[in-house]
Amino acid sequence: MGLPARKFEQHYTYRDYRRSPTLNHQKISSDLHGQLWNHLRGQDCEVVAAPFDVFLPPIHQMDEDDVDTVVQPDLLVVCDPQKLRSNGVWGAPDLVVEILSPSTSRKDQHEKYSLYERSGVKEYWVVDPTGKWIQQYVLGSDGKFEVEVTFETKGTLVCRTLPRFTVEVESLWPKF
Repeated sequence: MGLPARKFEQHYTYRDYRRSPTLNHQKISSDLHGQLWNHLRGQDCEVVAAPFDVFLPPIHQMDEDDVDTVVQPDLLVVCDPQKLRSNGVWGAPDLVVEILSPSTSRKDQHEKYSLYERSGVKEYWVVDPTGKWIQQYVLGSDGKFEVEVTFETKGTLVCRTLPRFTVEVESLWPKF
């Protein structure tokens, strides 16, 4: 049996690639990942960085090949080991972090916000490297996100989902 035919219809320019994650995006992701990894070492929770699939099925018993809602957050934390699979997370993570890029900003702040809320993500952070702000959302008892706090440039973010985990917001912003 031969290999599937490759499709070459798409043509990309550097303009297209400039909309992808920047160095600041990647530095913030690495820094937060390191802080979370150090904090969670020896605990039941796992931190995972993109690319890693999160399957958000409408029915828990669905076959993964039939799921049509799959996302790849920049960072996620899962505290239920039954949700972890070798190829992704099955169900809502406990914490999701999305770091805005020009190509993802609208999607992260609107579509993914609604999806994460509907799916039961307990805490959602939106990080803007350009504007140097973080928005922290916590899922309320009514199943809706509530704005916990907005950090502009500095402050101490206290994670509501992971006990004793804090982030000095000013330390996230690259110095160049």
